Amino acid sequence: MKRVFFIDDSGPPLGHMILALGAYLGGFDGNFVWNRIGAEYPCSVNVWSLRLLPALCGALCVPLAYLLTLELRFSHLSALGAALLLLLENSLIVQSRFMLLESVLIFFVLLAFFSYLRFHNAPSSSWLRYSWLLLCGASCGAAIGVKYMGVFSYLLLLGVASLHTWNMIGDQTVSHLSVCVQCVCRFVCLLVVPVLLYVFWFYVHLGILNRSGPHDQFMSSAFQAGLQGGLSRITQGQPLEVAFGSQVTLRSSTSQTIPCWLHSHKANYPIRYENGRGSSHQQQVTCYPFKDINNWWIVKNPGRQELVVGSPPQTVRHGDIIQLVHGMTSRYLNSHDVAAPMSPHHQEVSGYLDFNVSMAAQNLWRVDIANRAAESEVWKTIQSEVQLVHVNTSAVLKLSGMSLPDWGFHQLEVVAEKLFKARSSGWTVEEHRYGTSQEQEEREVELHSPTHIDVDRKISFWAKFLELQWKMLTVKQDDSEHKYSSSPSEWITMETNIAYWLHSSSNAQIHLIGNPVSWGVAILSLLAYQLLAAVYLLRRRRGFKDLPDGVWSQFVCLGCVCVGGWLVNFVPFLLMEKTLFLYHYLPALCYLYLLGPALLEHTHTHLLSSVTHRRALVVCASAVLFSAFLSYRTFCPLTYGSPELSANQLQKLKWKTTWDILYRRR
Repeated sequence: MKRVFFIDDSGPPLGHMILALGAYLGGFDGNFVWNRIGAEYPCSVNVWSLRLLPALCGALCVPLAYLLTLELRFSHLSALGAALLLLLENSLIVQSRFMLLESVLIFFVLLAFFSYLRFHNAPSSSWLRYSWLLLCGASCGAAIGVKYMGVFSYLLLLGVASLHTWNMIGDQTVSHLSVCVQCVCRFVCLLVVPVLLYVFWFYVHLGILNRSGPHDQFMSSAFQAGLQGGLSRITQGQPLEVAFGSQVTLRSSTSQTIPCWLHSHKANYPIRYENGRGSSHQQQVTCYPFKDINNWWIVKNPGRQELVVGSPPQTVRHGDIIQLVHGMTSRYLNSHDVAAPMSPHHQEVSGYLDFNVSMAAQNLWRVDIANRAAESEVWKTIQSEVQLVHVNTSAVLKLSGMSLPDWGFHQLEVVAEKLFKARSSGWTVEEHRYGTSQEQEEREVELHSPTHIDVDRKISFWAKFLELQWKMLTVKQDDSEHKYSSSPSEWITMETNIAYWLHSSSNAQIHLIGNPVSWGVAILSLLAYQLLAAVYLLRRRRGFKDLPDGVWSQFVCLGCVCVGGWLVNFVPFLLMEKTLFLYHYLPALCYLYLLGPALLEHTHTHLLSSVTHRRALVVCASAVLFSAFLSYRTFCPLTYGSPELSANQLQKLKWKTTWDILYRRR
């Protein structure tokens, strides 16, 4: 709402834009700070509009489950059972009632599968069915746009669609032209449309968030310079092309969470380190994670003594040899065959001091522009990523990743590495001005007062898009252990819960707790399907066909969608190291709620021949459904936050000792 740039490693921006749409419709001005759980909302915050869209998506999941079961070729009774299981699932209700994105994600995933199966089941002669395929592609793009978890279901849908397409290609009754047309339509709708939508969400996102914010530091200088405020206020109007005599700050462009700049100060390396190794005792060169006057360097032409820009300026190009002079101390950036303080397998980098001990200056550096354009090899401010190669030793200036001890003020170590990998040691000119003062005192004054030369430059959308994708995948937010974090193994038996809200003075509270009966039905359905599928496969291998081909295809399709959906949304979390919570399991759980009633219908129709057995199954299913309703009613006070329960009543709701239910004794 304030158009401030941010990064969210949980997923792309569509989900946040949906929440922001509700906020916009309710007139929210963005001035409420969401910094404390349980804080009272001021009158200016229209909570109803903020919660509307997640609640609407959560509600629509119920009829979608009904329709999806029908498209799996099961009866209305099974569809009603699946819809009721979703309707009575307390955790889905809680997740839908808050400004959270799981209900939105589940809605688009269910819509994608429903649309695809509607397309697949429609008569091939109907061209209107391709509108369902287009809706499927759009839903896939929306699901991925809400959270990266949507990719799991999208890949499953692509697998099912690929199998159907392969079978269609092998169908000799379909003409060659029709096969080609159908393949192209499926490719466009299921691959091109989701990709275009995914890019479109970021186009809107970057168009709206054009102001500087606290997450700027994760991004490159070029990205930051395109945002209003922040770095753009400093760099606006800077000269574009670096010239001999330019005064620059050099930011490390390696993938560090915290940015840092090439830095030096009036302090020398100790004569001997703690381990007894000796140093050059020359001036320290480090990487400093804050903007500072000691971050300024002057690009000097080795063939001239002047430290000012000539007229016209002589630009620095790829392959040129330069010297870097520290602006405040006039020391030359130097390296030599002396071990670095914290990384003895690399060379030390220093500001050269002539101690008259036969240690000659080695202060020549070659400029290698890693991302130079084919038509221009000029070193450019912000845009160019350069490697500084030490001429005498062919070592490359880089950040080692180590921190210096107390004598180095815990700043980051800079070294020269002889064996280097491409693009692992880049530097970017961030702040830049043309130097005009030759004398040291005048130059120090000049370094404190920026100059401006109007040059307009913008980073392209594609450059921003690609950089943001990389940062979202690599930047790690605070993943410290949370009180309510859990492991995937705890989700299956619901060993954990999450306290979402507690009244400030009473026992009224809301928890993310599932319906224990429905939860148990879901996992039993999964086990039953796997056991039944194993028996069927073994018997078919031995030549026994227990099911007609049509029924077998229906059974396999049910497994691909429901069991496959559970697997792709559960197994990846077993491999993740990030902090996980119970709500991560909800998309996988929804697939099992579709599976249970359909499996009961399959058992009733194709496995039980006795009327008595069938009636017993109906009675058992009705009893289980009624138990699910009673379980839902029992946990309603923790789902809706009302009515308030006493401490004894809350204690009785603690069905598992691992649940953390809060209460005040009176």
